[in-house]
Amino acid sequence: MCSRFLSVAALLTATAFAAGGCAAHGSARHGAIASAPGAPQPVKRVIHIAADPNNLPFSNDKLEGFENKIANVIAEDLGADVQYVWRAQRRGFFRHAFKEDGCEVVLGVPALFDMAATTSPYYRSSYVFVYRKDRGLDITSFDDPKLRDLKIGIHVLGDADEGSGSPPGFALARRGLQGNVVGFTMYGDYRQPNPPSRIIDAVAAGEVDVAIVWGPLAGYFARRTQVPLVVTPVSPEADPPGLPFAFDISVGVRKGDKPLKEELDAVLARRRPEIDKILDAYGVPRTPSKAPRPASSESASAR
Repeated sequence: MCSRFLSVAALLTATAFAAGGCAAHGSARHGAIASAPGAPQPVKRVIHIAADPNNLPFSNDKLEGFENKIANVIAEDLGADVQYVWRAQRRGFFRHAFKEDGCEVVLGVPALFDMAATTSPYYRSSYVFVYRKDRGLDITSFDDPKLRDLKIGIHVLGDADEGSGSPPGFALARRGLQGNVVGFTMYGDYRQPNPPSRIIDAVAAGEVDVAIVWGPLAGYFARRTQVPLVVTPVSPEADPPGLPFAFDISVGVRKGDKPLKEELDAVLARRRPEIDKILDAYGVPRTPSKAPRPASSESASAR
């Protein structure tokens, strides 16, 4: 499950990438090498990142997303520049990003994701219930009996009538509530800004009574509606025997790139206060992480 599905699809109309842009990243990865006077100056390190150009609050090609801001923090710490490959997060995103595009980094990847090596998490969030404040629904659980009488919006992959492989979709089906579901395609009309945000618009407009949405998306767009909305984390964090609603989120690198993974772990530890401020500014709801965090800033900086 990638970030667009969690965020998006997390956890996927790419912009053209300059020919050979990622191909020369290997020798630059470890930084500049001192040169003799008069010798050609070393080329500044470049970190090549694959991201979606139309997916706020996570990323866009105007660099307005919180993952764009976090990428800048990482690059600054490493004395590097960022170069993006813009690609809509769809099926095959990681294969294209790491193999065909030759990129090094994808932000917003679920920890222990099987298509990448992942850093220690830099935040943990969950699915949330979103409803109008004036409804006074006070829903926190899939077992709340009020859900049986409500229209429930969830994100689905593909067309809105295809069903959903998302955790909320499974949880509702287990309780016989699939008839209450109104599906909103995660991909939407890509010509419009931030297609997944349509589900929040539907809550504000009263088209659905409640939506169950990945937390960062809900927290960001709920702040931007004219009608006050309530955003409440799903509780408990998992549906027995093993359906999770909360996820640790990491930076993903190519499998086998242990040096870069360790380098990023150290950066995430050193710059944690700045990263937390960015997440706060974007309204990202967080829950306590159950995975080991990077070492403290003091120990991480001792290299």
